[in-house]
Amino acid sequence: MKKKKLNLRDINPNSKTEQGHNHNAKSNNLNVYIPAIISFAMLIIGIALDYFDVSFFKDWLRLGWYVTAYIPVGLPVVNEGWKSIKKGDVFTEFFLMSLATIGAFVIGEYPEGVSVMLFYAVGELFQNAAVNKAKGNIKALLDVRPKEANVLRNGEVVSISPETVEIGEKIQIRVGERIPLDGILISEKASLNTAALTGESKPNTIIKGANVFAGSINLESVIEVEVTKDFKDSSIARILDLVQNATARKSKTELFIRQFARIYTPIVVFLAIGVTFLPYFFVADYVFRDWLYRALIFLVISCPCALVISIPLGYFGGLGAASKNGILFKGASFLDEMTKVNTVVMDKTGTVTKGVFKIKKIKAVNWDEKEFMKYLMAMEEQSTHPIAKAILEYKAGGTNFEASEVSEIAGKGLKGIVNGKTVLVGNKALMTTNNIKVLEETEAIVESIVLVSIDMAFAGYVVIADELKEDAKETITALHKVGIKNIMMLSGDKDSITQKVASELNIENAKGGLLPEDKLNEVENLKQNPDNKIAFIGDGINDAPVLAASDVGIAMGGLGSDVAIETADIIIQTDQPSKVVKAIKISRSTRKIVWQNIILAFGVKVIVLILGAVGLATMWEAVFADVGVALLAILNAVRLQRMEWS
Repeated sequence: MKKKKLNLRDINPNSKTEQGHNHNAKSNNLNVYIPAIISFAMLIIGIALDYFDVSFFKDWLRLGWYVTAYIPVGLPVVNEGWKSIKKGDVFTEFFLMSLATIGAFVIGEYPEGVSVMLFYAVGELFQNAAVNKAKGNIKALLDVRPKEANVLRNGEVVSISPETVEIGEKIQIRVGERIPLDGILISEKASLNTAALTGESKPNTIIKGANVFAGSINLESVIEVEVTKDFKDSSIARILDLVQNATARKSKTELFIRQFARIYTPIVVFLAIGVTFLPYFFVADYVFRDWLYRALIFLVISCPCALVISIPLGYFGGLGAASKNGILFKGASFLDEMTKVNTVVMDKTGTVTKGVFKIKKIKAVNWDEKEFMKYLMAMEEQSTHPIAKAILEYKAGGTNFEASEVSEIAGKGLKGIVNGKTVLVGNKALMTTNNIKVLEETEAIVESIVLVSIDMAFAGYVVIADELKEDAKETITALHKVGIKNIMMLSGDKDSITQKVASELNIENAKGGLLPEDKLNEVENLKQNPDNKIAFIGDGINDAPVLAASDVGIAMGGLGSDVAIETADIIIQTDQPSKVVKAIKISRSTRKIVWQNIILAFGVKVIVLILGAVGLATMWEAVFADVGVALLAILNAVRLQRMEWS
C-alpha cells in the first residue's frame, strides 16, 4: 500500500504549521516572552499616563510611545502578513491583525491597537506551549531512535551506525542502552523495557532464542543479540514511519474547517469594508471614524485562528493520547471513523487468544502421569509441529527417554520405539487403524487431542488448547457497554473450537473453518447494510484482505505481521484486545472536544460580530472573541492529554 511520505518537520514543534504559525522550539526559553513583556510594560505605563492626563504625554510623544510598544509584538506579525501577500495569500490572520491594529492607530485608538496585538502575541505563546504538549507523546517516539550499535567484529566491539549493521551480525547491548536492531537473543536471558513499542512500562523477561525488538531498553546485564532485520525494517523504524504519516492524513472535519476559513475570512473583510462606507448612504449623522472603528472590530473577530488551530490541536491531542496508550492511529481521519463503528468483527487466534498452544489436560490410563509423559515427549522431540512444542514444555523430571525408528504416518501421527516399547502418537484414525480402543470421553473433546498407545494398548491422551488472553472476556463486556451491539467472530480454526471460544466470551455470532476469502465474504455481506460501520480486528497475513475491506482495520500487535500492519488503519501495539475499547473512547472524546471548540468559536464570534455591527462591542470584546476563544479552545483540547480511559 503506497503511503505519502511525511517530513519530520510536520510533527516537529520546531516547524511552522500549515496556518503559518511559528511554533518555535525556543518556546521554553525566556527570550520568547521578552517582546510581550516589554509591550505589556509600556502599554500599562502608557494607559496610566493617559489616565492621569500627564501634560507632557501628548501628541507625537504619545504616538511614539505606543508605536514603540507596538513594534515588539506587532512587527513580526506585519512581516508575516507581507510575506503571505507576496505569495498571493492575502486573507491570512497576519493581514487581518495588521490591518485592524494599524487602523486603530489611524483613528487614534493607540492603546487598543497595541492591546490587540499584545493579546494576539500572548495567545500565540500559549498556543505554542499547547501544541508542543499535544505533540509531546508523538514526538517522544523520535527520541527512541537508536544512535549507534555495538557490533562484535573480529573479536572486538565496534560502535557503528545501526543502518550499516548487516543481518546475521552479533551486537552487544549494555545495561541502560536501547536495542538498535531487531534480532534473536543469544544470551541466556534478558529483562527489557518495551514501553516505547508497546506503551507498557512493566519489564518483559525473555530467554535465549526469543525475539527482541529495536527500541527496547536492556535493564539488567550485558546481552548479545543476533540481528535478523535491517534497520529500515526494524520495529522502531516501522512505528516511527507510521507516526510520521499519521499527521499527514487530515480528518474531514479538519479539512472542512480549513476550507471554510479560507472562504469566510475574505467575506468578512468585504463586509467590514461595507460596514465602513455603506452607512454613508443610509445614516443621517454618519461619522467615518465611528464606522471605521466598527469595521476594525469586524476584522479582529474574523481571524480564524481559534478554528484552524484548536481543531487540529484536538486531533493531535487524540493521536498523542492514543500513542501514549500503545494505540497507533494512521491518521486523524480514523479517529473520526472509529466514532462511527457499531459492528466489531474479530479473528480468534492471536486476537482474543494468545496463539500459543498449552497443555490443558493430561489423562494417563494405567500409567503414572510422569512416566506416560516421558514416552510421549520422547516421540514429540522428533516433530516440529506446534502441538509437539507445547507438549515438550511439560516438565516430567528424571532422565528423558529416547525414541528410535520413528516414522510419520501421513495425516495420522507418529510411530516409534521408546524404551523398548512400540509407541503410537496421533489422532483417532491412527488408533483405529491399529485396532486400539480409546476412551469414549475423548469423543466429546473439541480441542486438539493427542492420543497415545504403548505396546499396542491405549495409554492415555493429552488435550492441547490455545489460551484466551487475560483481557479477552472483559473486552467483549466493555464493547457492549460502549454501545457496540453487533460482535462477530470469524476464524480459520475448526468450527467446534470457534464456537466454544465464542461461548466463553459471550459472543453470539461466530463462524469457524473459514478461509481468508470466506472471512472477506462475511464482512462484505455485513457491508450490504449501509447502517453497519465495521471494524475488523485481526493479525497475520491471512487477515490482510479483511482489514483492507472493513471501514476500520485494526491490527493486533505492533510487532506482528508486516502485511497486517501495512493494511490496517489502527495498530494495537500491546496485543491487548481491551485497547480497542480504549481506542473507541479516545476517538469519541476527541470528536466531542473538537465539536465543542467549533461551537464555542462560531458562537462567540457571531455574537460579537453582531454587537460590533450595531456599535455595542468595543475592540476589547473583539480581542476576547478572537484570542480569548482561541485560548479557551486550546485549553479544552489539552484536556485530552490528562484524561483517563479505564
